[in-house]
Amino acid sequence: MKKSLIAGLAIAVSLAGASAAHARTWAPAASATVHPGVMTYTDGAQCTANFIYTDSAGAVYVGQAAHCSGTGGQTDTDGCQTESLPDGTPVEVTGASRPGTLVYNSWTAMHAAGETDPDTCAYNDIGIIKLDPADYGKVNPSVPTLGGPTALTSAGTATGDTVYSYGNSELRGGITQLSPKYGKSLGDDAGGWTHTVYTVTPGIPGDSGSAFLSKDGAALGILSTVAIAPLAGSNGVGDVAKEVAYAQTHGFSGLTLAPGTEPFDPALK
Repeated sequence: MKKSLIAGLAIAVSLAGASAAHARTWAPAASATVHPGVMTYTDGAQCTANFIYTDSAGAVYVGQAAHCSGTGGQTDTDGCQTESLPDGTPVEVTGASRPGTLVYNSWTAMHAAGETDPDTCAYNDIGIIKLDPADYGKVNPSVPTLGGPTALTSAGTATGDTVYSYGNSELRGGITQLSPKYGKSLGDDAGGWTHTVYTVTPGIPGDSGSAFLSKDGAALGILSTVAIAPLAGSNGVGDVAKEVAYAQTHGFSGLTLAPGTEPFDPALK
């Protein structure tokens, strides 16, 4: 388990990125062993994968939270101040036959860039793991039971908007019925870098890094924090569109969200 669970326009996937993503033949969603929601283990820290990503060369990646490879303490949540394990660190991905490799960490990128914006430092929380090519045939980008993501959105959320998530912490003891969750947004904060949401079943240790979808099934964010106050059990969800855009301008220009192959049709309404 991670030392701590720290912590408008809809942007469609770019045509070039979408073409690269759809050109790949994904494993069937029903039998894929690597997908959003699988567990990742970085130097013993347990987290949940969010979305699947590709690049212009056809490589396949899975996302986790940047703090999953952080080396600070429980209260070290500022990515511009907290150190992380280096790029190249092996990451075990449940369902993959071989370890993946950490190739991008927003905290490391912010250190290198000399980032000083306090909102970016506090909420830019994404890590990207490159899968071994031997495992590409085991991957499907659809979110289990929910479907999607349909696209990447920067539209944010309004107070009262419905959101969806899929967390798969081992603390649930394999009870997968508890994995899909729905809730309501309490609105955006920090210039849109974070969304405070409250789910019927709040995130627990091990859910860190998991995907959040908008009411329309677009990729909205990544679970970064679970709050104790002012609203116990509320989730701090980093804006994935901003996090991907930051990566694209800080060393990972080809990073692209892979849309799900399954239609967004959540059973939870």
